[in-house]
Amino acid sequence: MKPVLRLVDAVVVRVPDLDSGLAFYRDELGHALLWRNDDIGQAGLALPESETELVLATGLDYAPTWLVDDVGEAVAAIVAGGGEVRSEPFDVPVGRCGVVADVFGNELVLIDLSKGRYATDGNGSVTGVGD
Repeated sequence: MKPVLRLVDAVVVRVPDLDSGLAFYRDELGHALLWRNDDIGQAGLALPESETELVLATGLDYAPTWLVDDVGEAVAAIVAGGGEVRSEPFDVPVGRCGVVADVFGNELVLIDLSKGRYATDGNGSVTGVGD
């Protein structure tokens, strides 16, 4: 059986606003800005020794986000194993997202990048989605 969870795609950290979040995590702690999407209140920062992004978010709680090949299939596998759906899969700019709970009640945020990754300009502002 192929594992469902591929890697930790992101660790989300709630901030009151992106500018103050960036002032701390980028300017004080040295994490490079990868992308910023003011429309959804999120910014992605690099973790230099990992593919995982540090995502600052104004509207999400602290949580890891697990990369999966296909959110619908991952949700189905977790439910088949005894887990439960907390949030049905929904579209996000880069793909699909869903929230499930494992058999122990732990919430797992799942994402696939079926639409690609963010494309950005020289300032890190999101200009679209691409490969």
